[in-house]
Amino acid sequence: MKKLLLTSVIGSGLLALAACSDAGTGSSGTASAPASSGGAGSGSRNVVRIVGSSTVFPFTTAVAESFGARTDFPTPVVESTGTGGGMQLFCSGVGVDRPDLTGASRRMTPSEYALCQTNGVRDIVELPIGFDGIVIANVSTGPQLDISRSQIWRALAAQVPADDCTMIDNPYVSWSDIDASLPDLRIEVFGPPPTSGTRDAFVELGMEAGAEDVTAETGCEISDEAAARIREDGAWIDSGENDNAIVQTLVNTPTAYGVFGYSFLAQNGDRIQAARVDGVAPEFDAIASGEYPISRSMFVYAKVQHVGVVPGIQEYLQEFASDEAWGEFGYLTNRGLIPLPEARRMELVERVNALETMTEAPEGH
Repeated sequence: MKKLLLTSVIGSGLLALAACSDAGTGSSGTASAPASSGGAGSGSRNVVRIVGSSTVFPFTTAVAESFGARTDFPTPVVESTGTGGGMQLFCSGVGVDRPDLTGASRRMTPSEYALCQTNGVRDIVELPIGFDGIVIANVSTGPQLDISRSQIWRALAAQVPADDCTMIDNPYVSWSDIDASLPDLRIEVFGPPPTSGTRDAFVELGMEAGAEDVTAETGCEISDEAAARIREDGAWIDSGENDNAIVQTLVNTPTAYGVFGYSFLAQNGDRIQAARVDGVAPEFDAIASGEYPISRSMFVYAKVQHVGVVPGIQEYLQEFASDEAWGEFGYLTNRGLIPLPEARRMELVERVNALETMTEAPEGH
């Protein structure tokens, strides 16, 4: 991937916020976030506000708690809105009624970057925070899946190719209908909704890659739309942005499977187990190396135009980028974060200290 170009925005000459004129609806028509109740008065706020991914939420929350305990700044307010919802709020405009940071379980898309630019959010720090794997899991007392991405796609795609390569509504009812080696259980998968970055990454890395494998196996061409479209006949159940709720659902539904981030597996290893995908288990080293095929990076985005107006934003980023937090033995690894290589972390510390900002739309979407 082309390396993101950067520019520096440093020091006390940071842009001031437009206070009253920036409140309300942004120029794209996107509704603004609710005003914070923690401000020092009208047009001000003294508590950092963070929105975004439910997968990144445990990490942004842990850093917020440590930051509040170790510094003189108030503990930031963190809200789990999903990656897509967080981006909409973050990019809705500049002003103390808009969030300062957002967590994302995938990279910002070009359309989200354009939305930010349209609404005046032009100085953005992009901070990759570590790696995560998307797991397919079930209750630990149930049958463990050992599945390929082509089988995942056949199980969950809305349409699949028939013998003559015409696309038909997915006929598979049980996992064993796809392959006799899979469990003889009804296909029932609880997963994140379309607003979730976990859903986006699962579609890209699991479904679309699986469709490519099916094409290689059958010779049938599968359109991009068909590759990405998840079935809506009850085999896949959208389960909201709370991954912990999916875990609890699996405990209560022992024949079902769920799709969520590795960190929730790490925290619930006594209750749930994960499938092997293309022969690889979603373990720490396999995700960090990229050997596990449904692996991704996670991000935090910060609004530099709020630095110096809402106190503590850069200092919060510095706490995140401290060795005590995201290092190999940092407290975030206990929450399931898989850290970046040390050399990469050191590069990003410099980015945070200099408040280096994005100058073009991210690639890869």
